[in-house]
Amino acid sequence: MNKTQEYLNEIRALDGLKNAIIGGIAVERKVMSAEFTLITDKAYTSAEATQAEQITGKYLPAAFSPRLKIVKRVPDAEILRKRIFDFMTARFPAAAAFLKEEDIEIEMLSSGANFCFDVASGEQELFGSGKILDEVSAYLKTVYCGSFYGNVRIVEQERDDSLLNDAPIVEEEEALRARYFPIVNFKKLDGVDETPKFAKYIADVNEKEDDLTLCGAIGFIQERESKKGKAYYTITLSDGTGTIRVSYFPKKATVERIRELKTGDWVVLSGANEEFNGNLSYTAKKINFGTPPEGFVPEKREGRPVPNAYHVVFPEPYEDYTQAGFFDDLSKPDELKNNVFVVFDLETTGLNNQPAMGKMDRIIELGAVKIVNGTVTEKFSSFVACPDRLSPEIVELTGIRDEDLIGAPTVDKVLADFYKFADGAYLVGHNVQFDFRFVKYYGEECRFFFEHTTLDTLNLAQEILRGQLANYKLNTIADHYGFTFNHHRAFDDALTTAKIFIELIKAKGRL
Repeated sequence: MNKTQEYLNEIRALDGLKNAIIGGIAVERKVMSAEFTLITDKAYTSAEATQAEQITGKYLPAAFSPRLKIVKRVPDAEILRKRIFDFMTARFPAAAAFLKEEDIEIEMLSSGANFCFDVASGEQELFGSGKILDEVSAYLKTVYCGSFYGNVRIVEQERDDSLLNDAPIVEEEEALRARYFPIVNFKKLDGVDETPKFAKYIADVNEKEDDLTLCGAIGFIQERESKKGKAYYTITLSDGTGTIRVSYFPKKATVERIRELKTGDWVVLSGANEEFNGNLSYTAKKINFGTPPEGFVPEKREGRPVPNAYHVVFPEPYEDYTQAGFFDDLSKPDELKNNVFVVFDLETTGLNNQPAMGKMDRIIELGAVKIVNGTVTEKFSSFVACPDRLSPEIVELTGIRDEDLIGAPTVDKVLADFYKFADGAYLVGHNVQFDFRFVKYYGEECRFFFEHTTLDTLNLAQEILRGQLANYKLNTIADHYGFTFNHHRAFDDALTTAKIFIELIKAKGRL
């Protein structure tokens, strides 16, 4: 049994507080006191309040004096219905799109309540896993005393498409115009039927094309052998806008010249972007030499503006009562106080964050916190819908299951809100470029171009804590500072990274 449960067991031995829950803990370091807020649904006496304060004092360090605030909170059916509807709208927007506030039936009990969602036939799958009911129940228990149980009832009613029209979404826009640049310094290597004049930006290669010319620098090249014993090449090509993985089967007449190609050589590829096993795959038919014009600067695409409002993920104020460091020096460098930082973390279906290496893995959870004036002030957290089943390895690593993603918003809607949340801020992460590549890739698909300056706590830790740690993994650094957290969950990792970032910048004195 943990200390919190021990504390509540003692508190609940008092008649007037037998259903009490902890509403919050506020620590004031200047006067060395801690105020516990207890929420109860029963009448309590002044003697019980005094006893509860004495119990509270037993669970504080000797230097701290206890203060107790008791709030009597008894909900009625209307209040519960509104609370549940607001929670559903913020936490499960896809399911809430098929729900009206009056579709939530409340049955008040002597201690707690039962709630029931009335949904039309065909929409029960959104509610059917039990995940939604469990989370609503857990949420209500953090706000009110008592027990809360939920159910879903199928009712005969017409599907109200107006609900979908009212749901806030990211507006559809016309497809992006593909970009091209001229090819210069062309020189034959493999030969061509017609000299290519323009190459498509690799960043804009996202569909099947039978006749596609690319121009870029070789980042990787390897000769391999197919199952039939035929030699072929795997090439990674970059043009400054993106990177793509290429397959090439050489001809006998040119194979020796192809073998002379090396990393850094600029080449022009003529070939096709084809679908293979559900993925797009580029196969080059001809390889020759060529470059962009001298001083070429890629054309910048015009992205969507920062949304005016949040649509599916609504940031919440954040106060952390439990973090270590309450007694530390409160002084913070000006650069930490005078800038805004968004610290973020992702959970994904795998490790592939580069389309050049095959099918991109998907984001399944995004968590972030905002640091203003050197203090964590807001949280941003959401699951992300995933059309693919999660692998057993990802389930074991993260604890996220397929049913957790039922009702979650799609990646474009989550990233639209994250684009607003991160507007004007530095983006911070642990090994930040790994997660940032996912954000950039999926952001670009819906024309939200993340071009933020990034800061990496991995690099900072290697600089500031050199020689003090066995390694620079997130949990190792967290242990060094005394931070405990639920590793491999996006919000918990983001919050811990934010605490580490603040400590590292305080130690360094500047960004």
